[in-house]
Amino acid sequence: MTIPNLISIGRLLAVPVMVWALIDGRWGIAFITFVVAGISDAIDGAIARHFNQQSTLGLYLDPIADKALLSTVFIGLGLLGRLPDWLVIAVVSRDVLIVAAVMLSSIMGLPMTVRPLFISKANTAAQIVLAASVLGESALGVRLGGISELMVGLTLVLTIASAAAYLIDWLRHMASPDEPDPGESDRP
Repeated sequence: MTIPNLISIGRLLAVPVMVWALIDGRWGIAFITFVVAGISDAIDGAIARHFNQQSTLGLYLDPIADKALLSTVFIGLGLLGRLPDWLVIAVVSRDVLIVAAVMLSSIMGLPMTVRPLFISKANTAAQIVLAASVLGESALGVRLGGISELMVGLTLVLTIASAAAYLIDWLRHMASPDEPDPGESDRP
């Protein structure tokens, strides 16, 4: 078990802490948990690259931990009325649709490797900034006003654009099953 994998597992363990903190209105704990989890994501990636500790488990564990935490925060903030329901639905639906497409491809005997796209990285960054700002507003008692509204709009646009980009990749993959998956050469 590599150090980056242990850090990713720690991020997964932060999910129930986040659920408790949101339900109990412990905004400070929720904010700190989210920030520490975000920092740990950067650290595990740096350790994996710098010390050559990349692993197949890490290729799956890291994004699962990231999405579990982000989905939990978005759903929680939506249920608490801190984020618009339509944005929460868009963010969570995008992730569910990507997982469903990958599973369907595998079931049909056409497994697909999902490569992180630039638009997807921008989308994740916007989601993190938005979630951190909403949690920070509640924890620190400050109002960011127009910045939060701008981040909501930007996150929606990037979520839709990212979903469309992955859909196009998936449709291309499914339309040409005889060609090798370009992501296969990226596997360790």
